[in-house]
Amino acid sequence: MRKLHGSYVYRGDGARRRARIRRWVYAIGFCAAAVVTWQYRDSAPSTAEAAPAAPNGKAWVLLGDADLKKELATVRGELNLLRAQHERASNIITYSSQYRIAADLASSIYDIALAEGIDPELAFRLVKLESDFKVRAKSSVGALGLTQLMLPTARHYQKDVTPEKLFDPKVNLRIGFRYLRGLVDTYDGDVNLALLVYNRGPVAVNAALREGRNPTNGYDRILTKGYDGKGIVD
Repeated sequence: MRKLHGSYVYRGDGARRRARIRRWVYAIGFCAAAVVTWQYRDSAPSTAEAAPAAPNGKAWVLLGDADLKKELATVRGELNLLRAQHERASNIITYSSQYRIAADLASSIYDIALAEGIDPELAFRLVKLESDFKVRAKSSVGALGLTQLMLPTARHYQKDVTPEKLFDPKVNLRIGFRYLRGLVDTYDGDVNLALLVYNRGPVAVNAALREGRNPTNGYDRILTKGYDGKGIVD
């Protein structure tokens, strides 16, 4: 296996990066909390009593209840943002390591899946099964790119898209995940049925359903083996 430092994330690197991120989050959180409880102001709030002089000649500032609540709300929001950023980074590192793909591709799959309402875990499984993460994958029937889109299907969502444009990872992922989310909604949240339509097309699946037959061809079972998520996110 080629060692392309900075392009691929290995399991050992992933664990060390997560540990470093966690230490930074704790450190920043501690500093933010310290700023709330002890800081200098040009003038004390009108509701606060005059404070005794500090050793350096400045005055300690005692925050009033309203100011303290405002500062705490600000810090709480910043910490929530840091937690979300840490969770995103940790998940991307995990997927990059698990599937042995470049971190920028893992980031695109993760972020676009969430933006289109698809559970990232299901999104990675779909891309793995459809194209094995090959950006320029092309099937024998003409399906293109990471999510193996047929051009007519893609043009339903982006009228001016070209075959070459479907080899752009972000364009392909956005259209593919939007198509899948639309199928989940169309079939009343039935993720397995939506996956079958994604793979086989609506004509074959709907014909089987009308005839009372099970429309599965095994695609949905392979893709969801060991998966216990809902498939979508709100």
